[in-house]
Amino acid sequence: MTINKMTAAQVARKVIEKQPLFILDVRNTDAYEDWKIEGQNFEYINIPYFELLDGVDEILPKLPSNQDVLVVCAKEGSSKMIAEMLSDAGRDVFYLEGGMKSWSSYLEPIKVGDLTGGGELYQFVRLGKGCLSYMVISDGEAAVIDAVRFTDIFTNFAKEKNAEIKYVFDTHLHADHISGGRHIAEATGATYYLPPKDADEVVFEYMPLEDGVTVKVGASQIEVGALYSPGHTIGSTSFIVDSKYLLTGDILFIDSIGRPDLAGLAEDWVGDLRETLYHRYRELAEDLIVLPAHFMIIQELNEDGTVAKRLGDLFAQNHGLNIESEDEFRHIVTDNLPPQPNAYQQIRQVNMGKVTPDQDEQIEMEIGPNRCAVR
Repeated sequence: MTINKMTAAQVARKVIEKQPLFILDVRNTDAYEDWKIEGQNFEYINIPYFELLDGVDEILPKLPSNQDVLVVCAKEGSSKMIAEMLSDAGRDVFYLEGGMKSWSSYLEPIKVGDLTGGGELYQFVRLGKGCLSYMVISDGEAAVIDAVRFTDIFTNFAKEKNAEIKYVFDTHLHADHISGGRHIAEATGATYYLPPKDADEVVFEYMPLEDGVTVKVGASQIEVGALYSPGHTIGSTSFIVDSKYLLTGDILFIDSIGRPDLAGLAEDWVGDLRETLYHRYRELAEDLIVLPAHFMIIQELNEDGTVAKRLGDLFAQNHGLNIESEDEFRHIVTDNLPPQPNAYQQIRQVNMGKVTPDQDEQIEMEIGPNRCAVR
């Protein structure tokens, strides 16, 4: 039998197209239980690598013969070895090229929709981390919102679309992943915007992103307008793009709402969070399409792989938008929060420009799932 590799891009297509896949994850159980590749038609078995060193005969009956089997580890080496052992035992399997390291890094650009005058809006879906970034393209110009640290992906995509990146925004100072925003701006000459209320400690120059700030992209003058929407952080800012889309950052998700504790100020910011969700957003058109900066569960993906939903539908369906009692709201968003993101304090320091970790350190900081939501 043969041993084949499967790339993160190929796994991403299986996720988006809801194809079946059987995953043998050979990482330690605690790593597997904390974070794994999610797919709606995926099946899993977790057997740590060291338990298989003496042979794989005992697990052969547990592996299906009628679908692809993918062996997964942290960086590739262990999964490749186990895949070779399974091949020697007569099974045709794959290993994940680059392991969970490559899965965490992969971005899938998906077109969300058309904008005025032939413009386009793209969502970059980081399936392994739950991060969502955006690019508005019109008439040879582009604006990037909430870019992750893989700057080449954004600059190369813009080149493919014959567009020059003119504006780069971060909706807030991120704590769960390292931003690529200011680095894209440095590489392209674009203007980098950051909410000043989140930027007290940053050590680089930026353009203040304040309520009402509007840029116009391309000759079609597609508007990207800022709406101050605190609660996840004190500076959190949303965007309305082309009067069609509401980019909510980490304030509102499809299946949940943002957590207010990642700067240690949950009690102070919970009132701001409720004000944004229950008053500022309620004044907006319900036909706006919500595009968050993260997703929590794979079921939030639409049929085309995008994460998006009409604001009016979220008002009806999202539990976080339907808590009538202010006391109950405060209790839910301050007393029952999930674990905080891995290395979130260090990541905040990186995004302030105070420390500059090398690539291996950045990878280690971002290991694990997205945890920006209340639940």
